[in-house]
Order: sequence, then C-alpha cells, then structure tokens
Amino acid sequence: MKKFLVFLLLVLPAVLLTANTGPNPFAFATEDELDEELVDVETEDGAVVADEVESEDEPETTKSPDADTFLLFTRPLHASGSQLELPAGYPVEFLVGFANKGQFEDFVVETVEASFRYSMDFNYFIQNFSAVAFNREVKPGHEATVSYSFLPSESFAGRPFGLNIALNYRDSRGNQFSEAVFNETIQITEIDEGLDGETFFLYVFLAAIVILLLVLGQQFLGSYGKRKRTTTTRKVVETGTTNSKDVDYEWIPAETLKQLQNSPKSGKISPKQSPRQRKAKAQAAS
Repeated sequence: MKKFLVFLLLVLPAVLLTANTGPNPFAFATEDELDEELVDVETEDGAVVADEVESEDEPETTKSPDADTFLLFTRPLHASGSQLELPAGYPVEFLVGFANKGQFEDFVVETVEASFRYSMDFNYFIQNFSAVAFNREVKPGHEATVSYSFLPSESFAGRPFGLNIALNYRDSRGNQFSEAVFNETIQITEIDEGLDGETFFLYVFLAAIVILLLVLGQQFLGSYGKRKRTTTTRKVVETGTTNSKDVDYEWIPAETLKQLQNSPKSGKISPKQSPRQRKAKAQAAS
C-alpha cells in the first residue's frame, strides 16, 4: 500500500503536466505584467498626444492684409512708449478701431476679449475677462470703433502682468481672424485715497474713547472734591466766655473787686452771673 502511494505521488504530477493542454499558470502572471506595461506606455503616449492636441488647438494670431486695427485707452490715459499702469479696483476703458482698407471684401467685427497673462510667459493665463460681442459690419473703405472695459482685481495690486487684448473678426467669405491689438506687460498699481472707511471708523472709535475717559475723569475729580470738602468743614459750637482772662473788669468798682478777691471762695468771678446780679451785689456792698 505504501509503495502504491509513493508511485502515485511520483507519477501523478508528471501525468498532469503532460496531459494539461491549457496555458501555463506562470504564463498568466507574465502576460499580466506585460499588459500593465503596455497600459502604462499607452497612457504616456496618450498624455503626449493630448498635450500636442491642446497646443495645436490654441488659436494663433492672424491678421487680414486688408484690415487695420487701432487701440486707445480712455481710462486711464496712456502715453505711447511708457509702461501702462492700471489702478486696482477701478474700471479700465479703451476703444478699439477697425479700418477696412480693402475694395471688395466686407468685414464683420465679432468680439473683443481681454486676459491677464503671466508676465514671464504669455502662454499662461492668470485671468480671463468676458468677451463682448459686437457683430458690426464694416464696408470697404469704412471704419468702426467699439468700446470695452474690465475691472482689475484689488488682489493684483503691486504686481506686473501681461495684458492681451484680442479683436476677432471675419470676412465675407467666412475666414476667421484674431488679432492681438495689445500684448504688453502692464503694472497693477494701488491708489492711496488718504482716508478710507476703515480709517474713518478707527478715528471715530478713538475719539469716542477719549471723550469717555474725559467724562469719567471729570466725575472722579468732582466726587473727590466733594469728599474733601466734607472732611475739612468742622461744626462750630459756641461755648461762651469760659476764660476769666477774657472778662473785662474795668467797669466794676475797685471796692467790689477787692471784696471779690478777698472772698473765701476761689476769688474768681463766675462767668455764669449776669451783669444785673453783679450790679445788685455791688450796691449791697456799698
């Protein structure tokens, strides 16, 4: 029995390997790895293709030989040859002029759009402004002017940006043109108004604090002065003539004074006796 079991253990694996006509289980793992590698390669290729497509989809700047464009900043005013400075938080307005110098073709001014670009590379967009549609037809030998305005954000103050202003138009045959009428680096500036709302309310708050301190100081000084006056005032009580030295004896006769001094009592005139009693005693003594 034991020999039979050993025989089965040795022969059965060989039979299974030779009789199995399916794929090798180890081949599955290899194929999976190859599939993953292929997927990765396809993903990388797909990303490269997507980048190429995106770069190809970007509109190129085109200009018709029968059209001329002009740009004039009305707010703020800009002198040619100097860097444009735009105030942050204030609207910017400009006029775009279009002249059809052809003889047969009609043009249609479609839209005007503006955008902020990264100053070091104008291919990177920072902010896109809304495109304004005009659809104005310009006959041969005629001109047209359109206006556009946008508002720079206050968060851009103090930084340079690339400003791109594009004019989109087409001819009577349907050919599309997109011309950059302005594509330069500008500076966003911050205007100091002197006194803004926050500073005004800060000054009002400080003034209210000063007035409150003055009122409290006045009340404290008034109460302190009252307490001081009440402690310093003393109640005056009339005690009468208690000192015998302050008594005037000149009007009393000399004999009466001698008798008073020789009396067995203290020899002092009682201050409690009235002048009438003293006079009666003087007459009795005389």
